[in-house]
Amino acid sequence: MSGQLTLQDMPSPLIRVTPARLATWDDCRRRYRMTYLDRPSPPRGGAWAHATLGAVVHNALRSLFELPVARRGAQRAVALVERHWSSEGFRDDAQAATYRSRAQEWVARYADEHGAAVGEPLGVERWVAAPVGGIVAEGRVDRIDAGVAEDGSREAVIVDYKTGRWVPDDDEARSSRALALYALAATRTLRRACRRVELHHLPSGTLASALHDDTSLARHRRRAEESAVEMATADAALAGGRDPEALFPPSPAPRCARCDVRRHCPEGRAAAPPLEPWALLAP
Repeated sequence: MSGQLTLQDMPSPLIRVTPARLATWDDCRRRYRMTYLDRPSPPRGGAWAHATLGAVVHNALRSLFELPVARRGAQRAVALVERHWSSEGFRDDAQAATYRSRAQEWVARYADEHGAAVGEPLGVERWVAAPVGGIVAEGRVDRIDAGVAEDGSREAVIVDYKTGRWVPDDDEARSSRALALYALAATRTLRRACRRVELHHLPSGTLASALHDDTSLARHRRRAEESAVEMATADAALAGGRDPEALFPPSPAPRCARCDVRRHCPEGRAAAPPLEPWALLAP
């Protein structure tokens, strides 16, 4: 029948992706399979102190920016760190106490510098999801601020908190695929332009930022689409009975020292000795 669509003419279904899932795929396909596809999931390693510290700071800041502006003072920030504190992964009580005190200092300083200046955020721990090209980009953003673009129009600003050893710079903010995908998804979700992305490093007080344009966002989107198609193709092949070891080979590297599934990966264990759970804490 003339004009009738065939299966070949139908558009491919959109692939739902999060920045974390894409990053795991690009980093190591065996770890991707063990993390997202294997059921039951293989047991993970123990807690990491730097991850615990990051979660505490994120939870404290989430609670802080859910408060009215007038209540976002340094004293409140210190109390919120205490409320959310966990000592999992630290060497001992003394080390945990040291980093609890540091986290309180970081968050108190941040409250002084940003608590009132931010005003009312557009979102705190906000889930965004939107079709972007051939994918559905989704994920939870630490904070989305209301801003004003150079032309005076309203804009949304993506804010991501960092607590690790590495101090980010503007180039890292610009090259972050996660931040770019959040910006694309937030534009659709909030119906507001979103081009500015920021990394806020709590230990150093550094604020790294980048202002995207259509070209840079499109470049990040294309990279994400390429990885998503490869990922979905491998997922489908596994579901069809293909050999998981051939589809999802390991990528041995020094980073294997901190992999949560290294106990199940001989190549990863051979690539690097294990790290102590507190080895990646910010100095």
